[in-house]
Amino acid sequence: MDPALPASGGPPDVVVLLGDVDPRGMEEAEGLARIRYVRETELAKALPGADVLFVWDFLSDALAGAWPESGGPRWVHIASAGVDRLMFPGLTHSDTIVTNSRGVFDEPIAEYVLGLVLAFAKDLHTTLRLQGERRWRHRETERVTGARALVVGTGPIGRAIGRRLSAAGLTVSGAGRTARDADPDLGVVHPMERLGEALAEADYVVLAAPLTPQTRKMIDAAALERMRPSARLVNVGRGGLVAEDDLVEALRAGRIAGAALDVFEDEPLPESSPLWDLPNVIVSPHMSGDVVGWRDELVRLFADNLGRYVSGRPLRNVVDKRLGYVGSERAAPHQRG
Repeated sequence: MDPALPASGGPPDVVVLLGDVDPRGMEEAEGLARIRYVRETELAKALPGADVLFVWDFLSDALAGAWPESGGPRWVHIASAGVDRLMFPGLTHSDTIVTNSRGVFDEPIAEYVLGLVLAFAKDLHTTLRLQGERRWRHRETERVTGARALVVGTGPIGRAIGRRLSAAGLTVSGAGRTARDADPDLGVVHPMERLGEALAEADYVVLAAPLTPQTRKMIDAAALERMRPSARLVNVGRGGLVAEDDLVEALRAGRIAGAALDVFEDEPLPESSPLWDLPNVIVSPHMSGDVVGWRDELVRLFADNLGRYVSGRPLRNVVDKRLGYVGSERAAPHQRG
């Protein structure tokens, strides 16, 4: 059972770290707690004495520098599935409980990945380019039925991707911490230490793993050499999973057929990046999970967890700070949150 944090005394003091877009629909949360909305420059002054921090600006790196030496809030919740920006020593070595927004993005990201696979197989990016040039050029395309997809990362997002690609006719396997032969969503799951062997068999390699010291730059020159020349790489996990310079070199040399990248080491992707101009690359601005209403879902999830905090019930989506993600890989299929 996930840990509970019963609040003591009156309503808890909650700090919300704002970003470019303010959260809407916070009335339920405001009825449960004293809430202060702050920007990055105000965070260090706001944290001492706070019970809870809601990191609405999940792209901010400000928390590490603002974390109080005497210890921070009892609970930190982030409005994203990834928590790598929170994994600094002051927080990971503290008693603070961290929760994430797992479940909000699973199905939208899975749909996005399926769209990218279809775009590559049906050469849609070329069709749109030729239409813009008013050029009629007949081509043959590929089947997705029977193609092999390797999903790297076996959490809820990876599982949703596996289900969606399987439904479209692809043969799906996975790569994760624990090997198994008959996973309900991913079929055969290869252990991460045998990732190279799994890469060699895949037509599509989909990265949906969390960014940890063990996964940082897992797709480097050596990994790219193991991939098939006809294979495509899809990254909807974290930009740091890929050594971008190695990927650019592999794409230019034709060692793999293409890449679809939604996340990058530096965001926004600099205008000087060669990834913008490579004809076999699809670039999107970290939007694979962002569908109409996604911010409202994030607010509702936080409000639900805040209600649990106030009443002393177990919190949802508790992160194992040693691992850098919610602990169990074997999340129930279709689990929300």
